[in-house]
Amino acid sequence: MTNCVYIFLDEGGNFDFSSKGTPYFVLTSVTMKRPFSTYTQIDEYKHDCLEYGLNTEYFHCAEDNAHVRKKVFGILGNALNHIKIDSLVVEKRKTEPALHDEKQFYPKMLGYLLRHVMERENGTHIDEIIVITDTIPIKRKRESVEKAIKHILKEMLPEDCRFKILHHASKSHYGLQIADYCNWAIFRKWQTGDTEYYDRIKPALSSEFDIFRTGTRYYY
Repeated sequence: MTNCVYIFLDEGGNFDFSSKGTPYFVLTSVTMKRPFSTYTQIDEYKHDCLEYGLNTEYFHCAEDNAHVRKKVFGILGNALNHIKIDSLVVEKRKTEPALHDEKQFYPKMLGYLLRHVMERENGTHIDEIIVITDTIPIKRKRESVEKAIKHILKEMLPEDCRFKILHHASKSHYGLQIADYCNWAIFRKWQTGDTEYYDRIKPALSSEFDIFRTGTRYYY
């Protein structure tokens, strides 16, 4: 087994840059290394759900019922020393119009988050960084967005950083489902002020960066 770092990514919010859209867009990464000890506990609980009568194909925080959600957060709460959480928060009204195109906005924000995480992890004598995102959310532009991500990451990330980025369905990795839960909690804090679940993962939160925090201009 090589010394690899895995970074799992999830996002919250939409790409509607108007008063009808979500006020915030949040990108969250969860960094971990093998062996993934949390996976065993999550897998055990998934089968508990099946035996209870739930049709649980995978965990998705926004869709899981309150009991399941609390249980999964409980599992994560006992494993926070095995993960690092980083989050980039965008107050969308402060985003300049040139970035409103998803092909510009999503790859650029992803680049800022990954640059921060990779610069930290790249100095820990690892062989490679493997980045896994959920399948690109912009279906009609998926191919062009994936190309833009590769181009922007090549420009923004350290030259000596060995990495690859993969786009997999969330149901294929418990790491992506963990990122989904963490991002949901952080997004909920910013959207509604509810910190109940945020407080449970906060000990593993390495960074939470409001990228336009000093901005004073609103574009809508």
